[in-house]
Amino acid sequence: MLTPRQNMLEVIKNGNPDRFVKQYEAVKIFMTHPYFKEFPLNPAKPGDPMVQTGWGWYNAWPAGTPGGFPVHDAEHLLCPDVAEWEKYVKAPDLKKYTEEDWAETIAEFNAVDRDEYLVAPMVAPGLFEMTHYVLGMEEAMMAFYEEPEAMQDMINYFADWMMEMAADFVKYLKPTAVFHHDDLGTQKSTFINPEMFREFFLEPYQRLYGFYHDNGVEVVIHHNDSYSAPLVPTMIEMGIDVWQGAMSVNDLPKLVKEYGDKITFMGGIDNGKVDRADWTMADIERETDQLCRDCGKVGFIPCTTHGLNFAHFPGVYEAVDAEIDKMSKEMF
Repeated sequence: MLTPRQNMLEVIKNGNPDRFVKQYEAVKIFMTHPYFKEFPLNPAKPGDPMVQTGWGWYNAWPAGTPGGFPVHDAEHLLCPDVAEWEKYVKAPDLKKYTEEDWAETIAEFNAVDRDEYLVAPMVAPGLFEMTHYVLGMEEAMMAFYEEPEAMQDMINYFADWMMEMAADFVKYLKPTAVFHHDDLGTQKSTFINPEMFREFFLEPYQRLYGFYHDNGVEVVIHHNDSYSAPLVPTMIEMGIDVWQGAMSVNDLPKLVKEYGDKITFMGGIDNGKVDRADWTMADIERETDQLCRDCGKVGFIPCTTHGLNFAHFPGVYEAVDAEIDKMSKEMF
C-alpha cells in the first residue's frame, strides 16, 4: 500500500494510485511564518473582535459566518486611492524575525514523517485577494481598468514580499509542498476576465511558484473555491500543480479529461451543499459518488472545497472521508 504522499504524487503524475486521495490526508499544512504568529489573519473565532494585520488592514469574523473578511468602511479602509498606494501600503518587515523566532515552526516541520506526508506552509491572502483587501472590492475592480500601471506596481510589490517569505520557508523549513490561498471568482464567474488576469498576475505568480519549484517544493497547491474554469490554462502556466477548491460548477469531469495530465483538480464536493447544520450521509453520497466515477483515478482528488482540512459543522469532514473510502473500494 502506498503512503499518503506516494499515492498523491501518483495521482498528480497520472501514475498508478492504489486509492483515491482522501481530501487533505497526504498534506500536513502549517500557518508557519513567525509573521502569522505575530499577526493572525483572522479573529480566533466568529464574533471575536476584529484584528489588524501587519499590512494594516482589519479583518473581522462576524458570528454566524463561515470565515473572516476585511473591513472596508471609511474608518478602516487601508488605501483610499490606488494611484497613491505607496503612501498607504507598507510591507511588513520579515527580516526582523530571528532563528529563535523560527524554532517552534522548525520543530513542527521536523516532526512530520516526510516519507508519509507532504509538508506545506500556508500563505494567505494571495496576490489577487490583496488588491481588494487594501482597496475594497469595488475600487479594486475599477482600478484594473482605470489605473492599470499603479495596480501592476502594487501587485509586484506584494509579490516581492511573498518572494521574501518563500525564501524564508526554503531556508528554515525546506517544505515539500506549499498551500497558497487566492480566491479568483464567485460561484458564477471569475472576478476579471482571463486576458486581464494573465496581464496582471501570470508573471508575478510564475516568479513565485517557479521559485518554490526550483527550491525543492514538489507540489504547489493553490486554493481557489470559485468558478475559474477559464483560468485553468493560465493556472498551468503559473506553475500550479493542484487546484484545491475547484467547485462543482466548473464541470470537473470535462476539466480533468482536458487538463488532468497537467494539473490536478482537488474539490468537487461543495461545502455549501454538504457542510450544513442539517447535513445527512445521503447529501454526502449524492455529492461524492458520481463525481468520483466521472472524474476518475488520476488528475482528481475528491475533497470539500473549503480551504483547510476541517468542516464548519461536526462530523461532515469525517463523513466525506468515509464516503471517499467507499468509492476507493468500488473503483480500485
